[in-house]
Amino acid sequence: MSLNATLASVTRRIAERSRPYRTAYLARLDAARHEGVQRGALSCTNLAHGFAAFPANDKLKLKQDRAPSIAIVSSYNDMLSAHQPFERYPQIIRDAVREDGGVAQFAGGVPAMCDGITQGQTGMELSLFSRDAIAMGTAVALSHNMFDAALYLGVCDKIVPGLLIGALHFGHIPAVFVPAGPMTSGMTNSEKVKIRQLYTEGKIGRAELLEAESKSYHDAGTCTFYGTANSNQMLMEAMGLHLPGSAFITPNTPMRDALTAAAAKQALKITAQGQQYTPVGRLVDEKSIVNAIVALLATGGSTNHTLHLVAIAKAAGLVIDWDDFSKLSSVVPLVTRIYPNGTADVNHFHAAGGTGFVLRELIDAGLMHDDVMTILGQGLRAHATEPLFDDAGKVTWKATPKDSGDDTVLRPATNPFSADGGLKLLQGNLGRS
Repeated sequence: MSLNATLASVTRRIAERSRPYRTAYLARLDAARHEGVQRGALSCTNLAHGFAAFPANDKLKLKQDRAPSIAIVSSYNDMLSAHQPFERYPQIIRDAVREDGGVAQFAGGVPAMCDGITQGQTGMELSLFSRDAIAMGTAVALSHNMFDAALYLGVCDKIVPGLLIGALHFGHIPAVFVPAGPMTSGMTNSEKVKIRQLYTEGKIGRAELLEAESKSYHDAGTCTFYGTANSNQMLMEAMGLHLPGSAFITPNTPMRDALTAAAAKQALKITAQGQQYTPVGRLVDEKSIVNAIVALLATGGSTNHTLHLVAIAKAAGLVIDWDDFSKLSSVVPLVTRIYPNGTADVNHFHAAGGTGFVLRELIDAGLMHDDVMTILGQGLRAHATEPLFDDAGKVTWKATPKDSGDDTVLRPATNPFSADGGLKLLQGNLGRS
């Protein structure tokens, strides 16, 4: 199907209004790139500092100016269930990169706070500010000019936007985002709502409520409702910054670990020394930003992204505004029902067809740009797939099933839950919202 006229018009207007800023951004990107490995621009003293603590074999690779060096930028802490799985990732990544002849270094950590913990507390005042602190922390990690690509480990509300904004300020460096995945499903959302209602009515006490909440939020991984954290993961898939179908694989499983290793190996392939140099600053363009907005609208994602996507686009020299969201919302159908916009959680969504189903439906409906650069370099349709193990135990991908596994959770674009995306721009003499 041909591209939807509204989608094409919005994309064109973004490109036109952004032209001087995007041109300046790409010029900075090109100026920052060094021929050969990035560390080749460092003096010997600088470089020796950069690998002084490394094992002898890795040190030798870095001395020879041939092996790509991959940065790991992580938001790990063990208070946030969504980020606790990242404790194991650096070693998985180092081993996978070494297998393919490269070197991986833990370049830096960034803070990660959880709105689910700080809501109603004074700490919530730091929430949005933390996004910019994370972006600055990411930039600090990349500032040493040692790295030929970077892997970004993040999930939650302000963390993924902050990591991506920081990454775009080093847009000449290829980027792969690596998720942790959701915790397994606990207490059903319907039952959780009933328990909370009983508490507000005074029919049960705090101990009973805490017991119920602990059955809902019970293990490592992302909370299973479709808030900002899981919307982040959907958007990374739609922008081609994840390996396909990796967003909602649960932590500490063979597939989760295999995808983490595969992401590390893919990062090597998209360095300047690899098969296809893919700088993140060129990957994120007006088409990929529009794809992200469409994915948000089609899945009923977090309205926090009406702030975050504007900032992400700005970091790439692109100018978007709420008019773009509103215009796209008028033509993008709602194809999912995920809590709080339904009773199913993200695990049910994944089982019904997940991100690959959504991307294929929207591409087929002319509501997403397929002709975009991704970490696979094959256009967005290559991401409308799901991972599996082949007979040799290696990760491969297959086409997402044609039909939804549960049409109470996920529907085709031709039979949506709603004909539009549900976001409308309100404006008048008091302002815009």
